[in-house]
Amino acid sequence: MEIDQFLIIGFIAVFAGAPAFLHLLKPSGAIAAFFTGTSIWAGFGIKGLFLLGVFFITSSLMSKYRSQRKEKLGELHEKGSARDWAQVAANGGMAAFAGLANVITSDPVWFIVLAVSLASANADTWASELGVLSKQQPISIKSMKRVPRGTSGAISGFGTAASGAGSLLIALTADFLFGLGSGWTLAVLLLGLTGSLLDTLLGAYLQAGFKCSRCNLLTEKTTHCGEATSLVSGFVQINNDAVNFISCFTAAMMGMSLYNIL
Repeated sequence: MEIDQFLIIGFIAVFAGAPAFLHLLKPSGAIAAFFTGTSIWAGFGIKGLFLLGVFFITSSLMSKYRSQRKEKLGELHEKGSARDWAQVAANGGMAAFAGLANVITSDPVWFIVLAVSLASANADTWASELGVLSKQQPISIKSMKRVPRGTSGAISGFGTAASGAGSLLIALTADFLFGLGSGWTLAVLLLGLTGSLLDTLLGAYLQAGFKCSRCNLLTEKTTHCGEATSLVSGFVQINNDAVNFISCFTAAMMGMSLYNIL
């Protein structure tokens, strides 16, 4: 292995380890981020790493933006802002797979899978992290009623706009790096937004929702107030990580199908 390759692997290790030091990733998340970065670099080179970096840095900044206002959401969400390996895999797993697949087959379709999966992940992250700052409470797409901010399966105008902006950033960056062209740039934007909207649908109808028997809080946590919570909606096997992965996977497969059709 050449010296420059060692340097790149070292850079990926530092890039994955530094967020753990800053409490953006848990140790397991840092390990998963290292393997994700290595896989993408193997398949797409420095340009792929740059695209991944745009997603990770911006999504992390969104997580930290006005974090004090988001603290109370810890009662609703299963996990905190520091991502573990499952969260990294849910958002970056398809991108890592595309990198490995491109090493084996070297097919342009994997560039589309990479871009769409990261656009979907970025769109969902921006919608979640910025949507909760909306002045108005979101509307549940299941009950069509106002629900507390941070509730899975709910949308707001501000959150949807943030989702579109997150997807657009990845689409434009992918076009700059890989020369997708205007048509595919638009497709990546729309498919990323579609993935985010699918995430909302799955969150409303399939993601597990629990209720605390003591304080009656609706939450994603399996325990609250020191006791086990009761399942009131969705399927216990499907948590937010599963929803994120399914959304990214579906959006990426839609991109692959579109590429094969055209």
